Amino acid sequence: MKIVIAPDSFKESLTALEVAQAIENGFKKIYPNADYVKVPMADGGEGTVQSLADALQGKLISVEVTAPLGNKTQADFAISGDGKIAIIEMAAASGLHLVPIEKRNPYYTTSYGTGELINAALDLGVSQIILGIGGSATNDGGVGMLQALGIKFKDAQGKEIGLGGLALQQIAHIDTAHLDQRLTQVQFNVACDVNNPLYGEKGASATFGPQKGATPEMVQQLDQALLHFSRIVERDCGKRIAERPGSGAAGGMGGGLLLLPQVQLKSGVQIVIDTVNLAEIIKDADLVITGEGRMDSQTIHGKTPIGVAKTAKLANKPVIAITGCLREDYEVVYEHGIDAVFPIIRQLDSLPEILAQGRQNLESTAQNIARMHLLVQRSH
Repeated sequence: MKIVIAPDSFKESLTALEVAQAIENGFKKIYPNADYVKVPMADGGEGTVQSLADALQGKLISVEVTAPLGNKTQADFAISGDGKIAIIEMAAASGLHLVPIEKRNPYYTTSYGTGELINAALDLGVSQIILGIGGSATNDGGVGMLQALGIKFKDAQGKEIGLGGLALQQIAHIDTAHLDQRLTQVQFNVACDVNNPLYGEKGASATFGPQKGATPEMVQQLDQALLHFSRIVERDCGKRIAERPGSGAAGGMGGGLLLLPQVQLKSGVQIVIDTVNLAEIIKDADLVITGEGRMDSQTIHGKTPIGVAKTAKLANKPVIAITGCLREDYEVVYEHGIDAVFPIIRQLDSLPEILAQGRQNLESTAQNIARMHLLVQRSH
């Protein structure tokens, strides 16, 4: 019997690989001779670097980069075991968690550090970069990232503009002559699960600006700055980025990335599914097990368990999900390929205790599922 275990991480408790190992340990108590294939998964958000590093026998690399407020910070990215794929999370260099609450101001936060991470990956000679763009502190249209990669954004006096979202309104000319030419040889797959346009009432500033520290007045100015940026891009680069679905993601980073030579904005979980070749792994499986820390109605919107389940159903395989906890609206997942869901919490306790017990609770639940599976098999 072949069992494929393809979960996401349980945030603040276990990585995806640790979740998969705990599930395997539980199942092995009942099915010691089964063939287990562990595939750490992610949806392009937090944890994607670690999950793909584990899935691709890769390693983490730490580099010093520019944090959102211009100070220096250490950021990790991953490179696959064969050295061909780099996995980067924008949040590692340009994330909201790097900015103290009282200092959050998207007028001045920059994505420059994300460009430095991309540069570090290019230095290693990769041919593909997977970039997750969630959790950012910025609203600069990805301009900081593009500056780090060699594009010049000049004001009316011919000087380079400063860093941050407000500086975009000073752009008078975009010069791409010095863009790093190695980028023409690299395919960018950008994990983007929102469809927001660059500006407007559903744009980057209005939708995501307030959580990054923007007041209503700031939102208006930042929105105008992104509108101005898009007009200069169309004039100087011949690209219409503003209306592209996803261009407003991560403070306009989705739009800024479209200035690079080979970029695709795609579903995060689909990028991971394709990268780890999940469909091929599942095609001869007898059972597929997935999971995430919390399951609710939002799970059906681009989250790992549904991506895994839909892939499994293409090969007509049964899918069990194991989750840390359930919200009352979780049952919608049954309409999207999951056959059964099992929460793992065995007793009421404080949140820190529950998080600490994740491994034991997972093993116990997996063992009980395996017992039920064996019972059903015997009854047939």
